[in-house]
Amino acid sequence: MEKQGIGDKIKQIRVSRNIDIGELSLRCNLDDKQIQLIEENKILPSLAPLIKIARSLGVSLSTFIDDSEKMGPVVTFAEEKNRSASFSNKNLKARSHMDFFALASDKAGRHMEPFIIDIKPDDSNDHKLSSHEGEEFVYVLEGAIEINYGKEVYVLNKGDSIYYDSIVNHNLHAYNNNNAKILAVIYTPS
Repeated sequence: MEKQGIGDKIKQIRVSRNIDIGELSLRCNLDDKQIQLIEENKILPSLAPLIKIARSLGVSLSTFIDDSEKMGPVVTFAEEKNRSASFSNKNLKARSHMDFFALASDKAGRHMEPFIIDIKPDDSNDHKLSSHEGEEFVYVLEGAIEINYGKEVYVLNKGDSIYYDSIVNHNLHAYNNNNAKILAVIYTPS
């Protein structure tokens, strides 16, 4: 059986709930064309729109990321990193600058989404802020990142961390045109 993409899962849930694209776009405040491109797996949304889509469809974020679910503990070994997904922070552009490696995608009923994220430099200075319900914890493993949080800007280096409310507009990107790697834990209320 072929593995379903995030867009396939979104479309399957949307259709099963008898919701058309127009209604979904109104519910999550996204463009119809953007949802269509996501469902066709032509673009991958950043986490904020993905969380909005999940909430609008009445499912958890993990519904789109999971392949299988285990009730007990989930162990993820380092060599399993090839199971990453790329997300783009540009609304309708397929170019991505973050590769997300889900650390607990097999865990049933989880409330947190832990990721290792490889961040590549983004030559655009147009860092679009986004927000969603929940909280985020970020720990810098390698390099440095810049976080725009509300009206504040924070630069974090290896070993630094930040914990913030995701409802405040924010953006995270590589600092000073260098690669970075972070551990991010995202909590979204159910």
